[in-house]
Amino acid sequence: MLRARYGAFAATPSAHSAVRIEVELTAPAAGPDDDLQVSFEGGCWMMRRGDFTARWDPVSGRGAVRQAAYPYAIDAVMRIIHSLMLARGGGFLLHSASAVRNGRAVLFSGVSGAGKTTISRLAPPDAILLTDEISYVRGIDGGYRAFGTPFAGELGIAGEDIAAPIGALYFLRKAGRSEVAPVDAPRAAARILRDVLFFARDAALADALFATVCDFLARVPVFELSFEAKPEVWDLVS
Repeated sequence: MLRARYGAFAATPSAHSAVRIEVELTAPAAGPDDDLQVSFEGGCWMMRRGDFTARWDPVSGRGAVRQAAYPYAIDAVMRIIHSLMLARGGGFLLHSASAVRNGRAVLFSGVSGAGKTTISRLAPPDAILLTDEISYVRGIDGGYRAFGTPFAGELGIAGEDIAAPIGALYFLRKAGRSEVAPVDAPRAAARILRDVLFFARDAALADALFATVCDFLARVPVFELSFEAKPEVWDLVS
């Protein structure tokens, strides 16, 4: 099931993998709508929701999850773990679509319904989709790169397992015509923080994440993209 869902991301595990999770399958329990709890206890991150319980040791990279045999629980566990890793390492997960074109990645951020999947569907043939749902952003060598992820939205397909330097971030807004306008730093900070995925109540990690987001906004141009659902919108994307 996971190989079918994650495509090339479900490669054969390596002894050098940074994260190794043992999965114990259980009978179906409560649904994923129950409140998520993420806490640091006894040297491990503990994750609890109605449909799973999990723990992860950030030092060894080992962990375990108990869940029923469906993909949404393991999706949540992996997103939580990677959000924790990125917060310490100068990156973050962003609720956004992203694609690579002409060697540069572009991010399209917004709440559900803003048009992330729509603009992904409208992408030209020379654009390589990284995700239509969750973008993986890392600070590397004084800049930021976007990586493909297996976390799919309405498209239901994993992105490509590649990475590229980020050229621009666009906040999406559906409109009757397509146009681009720059967004100043204060407004950009308020909007991007709404879309950054972070689940833990940890002041030090939150401070580190906030500093990373501010540095990202100082290095990456930010725009609002008001768009009509036509392929020509991509002519406005740098």
